[in-house]
Amino acid sequence: MADIIATEAPTRRRQQQDLRVWLRLLACTNLIETRVRKGLREGFDTTLPRFDLMAQLDRAPDGLTMGELSRLLMVSNGNVTGLIDRLAAEGMVERRPDETDRRAQLVRLTDAGKAAFDAMTPVHENWISHAMTSLNATEKAQLLSLLTKLKSALTGEDARA
Repeated sequence: MADIIATEAPTRRRQQQDLRVWLRLLACTNLIETRVRKGLREGFDTTLPRFDLMAQLDRAPDGLTMGELSRLLMVSNGNVTGLIDRLAAEGMVERRPDETDRRAQLVRLTDAGKAAFDAMTPVHENWISHAMTSLNATEKAQLLSLLTKLKSALTGEDARA
């Protein structure tokens, strides 16, 4: 019985530390996300989901299917469809048939969409840099390494991802 009690305390402390790390990660994520959402709304009259969708399309100039966008953004096809509909109505994205699959449509940024995204990108990068100013370069590298290791363990992916 004494052996069980002796091992319960360190186990409990580790679990509490795990929970504290998780809560701190969540708090930092929420604080940064709130700042970015506010900045996008006030500075560009747009939303984070729209920005994220445009960022994915910017990385794929030939376009992405709705399914690819859903997977990359980790949202439902319905969410992507609504975003695409609104961005298309504003002339920010266009749909065209996928030449390799008649059932699919490729979505890509229009010139206006690319210009709008390019205007937001450096401002967004500054917001993120400002959020990280309390960390020096070594600390940022350490944090990135640790988060990469955690992500790898959670997803089973290569730790360099």
